[in-house]
Amino acid sequence: MKKILILIFICFSIVLIYSYAISNDTFDKKREEMVRRDIEARGIKDRKVLNAMLKVKRHLFVDPSLIDKAYNDHPLPIGEGQTISQPYIVALMTESLELKGDERVLEIGTGSGYQAAILAEIVKEVYTIEINKKIYEMAFKRLKDLGYKNIKVKLGDGYQGWVEYAPFDAIMVTAAAKRIPPPLLEQLKEGGRLIIPLGDTLLYQHLTLIKKEKGKYIKKHICDVRFVPMTGEVQK
Repeated sequence: MKKILILIFICFSIVLIYSYAISNDTFDKKREEMVRRDIEARGIKDRKVLNAMLKVKRHLFVDPSLIDKAYNDHPLPIGEGQTISQPYIVALMTESLELKGDERVLEIGTGSGYQAAILAEIVKEVYTIEINKKIYEMAFKRLKDLGYKNIKVKLGDGYQGWVEYAPFDAIMVTAAAKRIPPPLLEQLKEGGRLIIPLGDTLLYQHLTLIKKEKGKYIKKHICDVRFVPMTGEVQK
């Protein structure tokens, strides 16, 4: 009887390992297809960005009930009225910052942690702020479990930035605002880049890139987008 139980246990373990391997292989293929079809084919050329999108497993950042949709090119709900952004927009915003690899980047709106993970695969340090406590706790645990040591996550209002670690080479705001919070501009290095969805927070926004050159801010419209609104002091 004991030998039979051991045999059953071994067989069960083999089935689990085999199923896990198949599952990982399926997700890997879906991720590769997503990058090729929805990102590279649409004009994203930065190899660092493409490699990061290939490496970071988006299915680990979505709700388990939506895992089969993890590699579709559209946003997905993560709870508390927030979403994980469309993969193409994640890649576009990241490429727009023209990252070289040695930067310190501030992200406003941690959300699921997916964008922070993409940035962390490219740059030296990522500082990310989330205002919603439940979302913050989820992202903090996920990024820690995934072993990201170059990401610092903070619970707070992103409007004020993160003075302790300023200035930053680049700043990414992943929530819509009617105007750019002045503290973020102040925390941007000379030559730095800031990207943010600007406009009507209930409808569509203009994805806007700001470059700081000789104390002046030069704006560039990239495309129209739709993000959840930034909350906190910015609403005042």
